[in-house]
Amino acid sequence: MNIPVRKLAVFVLLGAALVGCGDGGAPSPASPAPAAKTGTASRAPASPAPSAARPKPGAGPAAAPTLAPAAGGLTPVYARRTGRSAEKVVALTFDADMTADQGPRAARGERFDNPELIATLRRLEVDATIFMTGRWAEEYPDQARSIGRDPRFEIANHSYSHYAFAEPCYGLPTVAAPDMAADVRRAFDSFRDAGAVNVVPYFRFPGGCYDDTARRALAPARVTAVQWDVVGGDAFAKDPDAVAEQVLSGVRPGSLVVLHCTRSAAPATERAIRRVVPELRARGYRFVKVSELMRAG
Repeated sequence: MNIPVRKLAVFVLLGAALVGCGDGGAPSPASPAPAAKTGTASRAPASPAPSAARPKPGAGPAAAPTLAPAAGGLTPVYARRTGRSAEKVVALTFDADMTADQGPRAARGERFDNPELIATLRRLEVDATIFMTGRWAEEYPDQARSIGRDPRFEIANHSYSHYAFAEPCYGLPTVAAPDMAADVRRAFDSFRDAGAVNVVPYFRFPGGCYDDTARRALAPARVTAVQWDVVGGDAFAKDPDAVAEQVLSGVRPGSLVVLHCTRSAAPATERAIRRVVPELRARGYRFVKVSELMRAG
């Protein structure tokens, strides 16, 4: 994929300033090419075929489709569905970012959630995948539980700390390789402790930065890394139409879109979604979660 790195850098340049998402509280229940990608959200390898596992609603991580480990046992990377390209499906994903050291800012009243966005997704009946940090789930356990029990959503892993897994990565602090798998497991523990049910074994690298060292270190966590092929450009954006245009111009059948779900750092996202959803539906697109996108690939 061809990712506009300058646009991606917007939501990671401030490192600890990255933030996350929330909801309105309505509860309801193969190998890529092994080329190293150091320090950037660089071109993702072609996605191999997923396993045959077919999850039941609310079945949790074990039943969700995953990719086989890459050559050398590396964690596999998935970025866009290939094959059956005539089927117009798209996965909207939202990063719920909160770094491990942002507790004091939350205590002073800064909000790392966005209930309006989650409410809009529900109102528009849009399935979506929320890539959540463990620290966010600890800060907003009621919201994490509500999102994680709503069959319209699934929670995926965005690390516990939102520290980088490769460097350089836009100034983010870095997790040491021996600690990477434990950081991911700690996030899953946070989701479980919050009471989330619909949790899938997918992981998104903070900042999109990874290399083969990180992919090797994550192998014991048994996750499929999920990147994207469309950057929404919503972080710190003020103009919802500009965000909507960027999404609408980039989506192709099988696309995977990265956006954010935050009050303070992506204030235009909810309004952009109000335009994106009906326009994509008018083009014949159907919204799916990452697990469905991967299963049908």
